[in-house]
Amino acid sequence: MFENLSDRLTQSLRSITGKAKITDDNIQKTLREVRKALLEADVALPVVKDFVSQVRSKALGQQISKALNPGQQFLKIVERELVLTMGESNETLDLAAQPPAVILMAGLQGAGKTTSVAKLARFLKERQKKKVLVVSADIYRPAAIKQLETLAGEVEVEFFPSTAEEKPVTIAQNAIAHAKRQFFDVLIVDTAGRLHIDQALMGEIKDLHAAINPVETLFVIDAMIGQDAVNTAKAFNDALPLTGVVLTKADGDARGGAALSVRHVTGKPIKFLGVGEKVDALEPFYPERIASRILGMGDVMSLIEQAEQKVDREKAEKLVKKVQKGQKFDLEDLRDQLQQMANMGGMASMLEKLPGMGGMAKMAEQADVTKQFKQMEAIIGSMTPEERRNPDVLNGSRKRRITMGSGTDIQDLNRLLKQHKQMAKMMKKMKGGGMAKMMRGMGGMLGGLPGGGGLPPGMGK
Repeated sequence: MFENLSDRLTQSLRSITGKAKITDDNIQKTLREVRKALLEADVALPVVKDFVSQVRSKALGQQISKALNPGQQFLKIVERELVLTMGESNETLDLAAQPPAVILMAGLQGAGKTTSVAKLARFLKERQKKKVLVVSADIYRPAAIKQLETLAGEVEVEFFPSTAEEKPVTIAQNAIAHAKRQFFDVLIVDTAGRLHIDQALMGEIKDLHAAINPVETLFVIDAMIGQDAVNTAKAFNDALPLTGVVLTKADGDARGGAALSVRHVTGKPIKFLGVGEKVDALEPFYPERIASRILGMGDVMSLIEQAEQKVDREKAEKLVKKVQKGQKFDLEDLRDQLQQMANMGGMASMLEKLPGMGGMAKMAEQADVTKQFKQMEAIIGSMTPEERRNPDVLNGSRKRRITMGSGTDIQDLNRLLKQHKQMAKMMKKMKGGGMAKMMRGMGGMLGGLPGGGGLPPGMGK
């Protein structure tokens, strides 16, 4: 996420972070680079102009803090300005209304609206313990109604049936009446998208908005359409009283321009980021965390929250106790660790959130670590329980059986066994604790991933 913008900005700022003194001259040069980086990242021109001018005036008029050198101070100003551009702080949904609180989802076709309805329903159900009902008022695409019904089943929320023969306003009003009768806390209404903005679409959605008076009107937009994202957001904002934005496909957007532009252009906060196709791939938008990520400073808070939600605590505690007692780390434990990492979005996603680990995250992505971890899981899955507990029993014939069963070759299996040994050694050392030991061990594990890929030897050591 935001790799290109992050690379260009950190490169631009590197020239000034070592300076003993901030002058008009070295600021000008750095800001020229920053301006170029933002424009290449598809940030809207008015936003770039405003951002650069704010940073310049604040940097030149700044009293340098004694705790920071001038270069660090400048970086702090850039970070603060990024946060302000994206909206200062996370803005939650305002659901303080007579139930059901109605949320209307608007946007163009293909932006990921229907999927976002399901993701948001799951988020409200699991994180805020709300009783959620979803309904589709998209009468032009019968597949959309069926899609939402399927997704509602997947996230285990109730779906209110509708048909292409009904009017959107009637569908929404019937859903509200049902939600009141059944004491639902929240009703999320999916609407029809178009391939472009047209008067018919705007007229229909205005009528729907007026009829149901939602407490939240969220505009769903595809982060990957760059400059168009801003123009579309503006058109919808002129037509509807939007309360916030859901930025989808942010994980595929290396540029990041939409995230930096939408708030400035519409004046409406980005409330959620869609970061993948799975129904749990929706996270609240925290401007300060995104700014920190863009500048290569990591995002430890999001990593901690992710761990709290997705790591199997029972298994994690079991492993900790095992390590503390000095018991052997076996292949079952290794498989558990691989599964936990997959639940957290994979190795690249985890590294991206650690300060200074952006480069390693990129290498992990290029090496296709996720695919290689799946291969490792397949190999372990082809073993008997006895072989997983004690890999020393693996002889030639057993190895042949395992590789045939997992669709791999002997080289892959031997590499996995070598990595397991390195992790087992690391776990032994961890008996005495120490984060440095763990990071060195992690570097060893990443050093020679299956398929000859992975991170260069010595990284993390």
